[in-house]
Amino acid sequence: MSLKVEKISESLKLGEGPHWDEKQQVLFFVDINGAAIHKYVPSTGEHTEGKLDGRVGFMVPVEGTTDQFIVGEEKTFEIVQWDGKNGSKVNVVKVLGKVDQDVDAPTRINDGKADPRGRIFAGTMGHEVAGQVVSNMGSFYRIDNNGAIVKLCDKISISNGLAWDLKENAMYYTDSFEFNIRRYDYNVETGEISNMRFIFDFKKNGIEGLPDGSTIDKDGNLWVAVFNGSCVIQIDPRTGKLMRKVPIPAEQVTSVIFGGPNYDILFVTSACINIDKEKNPSAGCTYMVTGLGVTGLPGYNFKLQA
Repeated sequence: MSLKVEKISESLKLGEGPHWDEKQQVLFFVDINGAAIHKYVPSTGEHTEGKLDGRVGFMVPVEGTTDQFIVGEEKTFEIVQWDGKNGSKVNVVKVLGKVDQDVDAPTRINDGKADPRGRIFAGTMGHEVAGQVVSNMGSFYRIDNNGAIVKLCDKISISNGLAWDLKENAMYYTDSFEFNIRRYDYNVETGEISNMRFIFDFKKNGIEGLPDGSTIDKDGNLWVAVFNGSCVIQIDPRTGKLMRKVPIPAEQVTSVIFGGPNYDILFVTSACINIDKEKNPSAGCTYMVTGLGVTGLPGYNFKLQA
């Protein structure tokens, strides 16, 4: 099967946070600057959206439900209800908490995912001044199954790129402005992370652009979206080796996730920030990549204890 890249959505302002829902066989993702959550059904091609009041950094289904999600809206982690129908109202069911309250700046929640025990790891990023993100203004958090929010580290510029490897007892994480991928020792039972080190330097490997969202395949290799790089790269985090570069029509590639019945489809989101859509119609679109010859792993939902 040859490599094929297909567009599955029209241009969004800032597509991000793709999540494959195994039970419903649908893709969920967000448009951060469009303040919207999205649903795409590959079997029918149906694409719907629901609007929120503020910018939304990620959405992850709540375990045991088909219409509830944890989202990061501006500085607030909350549970929302949405029936998945186009234009349907998105209702806030429960506020879990606000973060970055000690930061006197309009930071916002960016990327977030559930870990293998259904906790949420997510972080914030700096605000923009004259079109540039202010460095070191964000933090990285964990939301435990009881809803408690724990700060893991601060001085984060753009929180991104989460993946877990239980065989390696590893969690991978990215602060985009470091131009590098972090690896932490990860305790799946407690959710604790420790012993941070860098495992892939973009500049040393000649990769132009910023490391953005990431996912992992069943062989333990990372797939990393390259913002301002028009590609997704595959790397071996154990050796730091660049394995493959997959071209994407959009310049601002933001995140990736494996999905489909066999987890052999790579879904890719992108952004259209300060780009002329008429000159660059591919910018901000969502893509489906087939023929990679690899398979990913099922994602995790948020397991919230009552």
